[in-house]
Amino acid sequence: MKKEVIEVPVMSDKVRALGLPCSTAVRANGFVFISATPPVDMVTGEMVRGDIETQTEASLKALKHCLEAAGTSLDNVVMVRIYAVNSGFYNAINRVYAKYFSTNPPARSFVPVASWPMEFDIEIECVAVV
Repeated sequence: MKKEVIEVPVMSDKVRALGLPCSTAVRANGFVFISATPPVDMVTGEMVRGDIETQTEASLKALKHCLEAAGTSLDNVVMVRIYAVNSGFYNAINRVYAKYFSTNPPARSFVPVASWPMEFDIEIECVAVV
């Protein structure tokens, strides 16, 4: 089965506008792969500013939006990777994350990173089944 690049409203345009060489969502062989998603408002396409809980909420909403555009949902997520600029954010991120994955949560990794070339503190990526 060949891969299929999914056009995600708002997010795909944002990625193109920034000139990033990546696809927001790709479907292949029954799986959906969502690129690391920063805290982007899915109405305006602008970065969401605020504390780590506000940014985590925005990232998870954007992730949900991407999954739905690809024909799946948060319930079908099998793996999540969270990238954050401060390992001290771990507990605050978990408070928000637990609202989105309250039962049967997917496998997950938490990766502290140095920084990004844009002003945000978190990105979340995932793999889901269709």
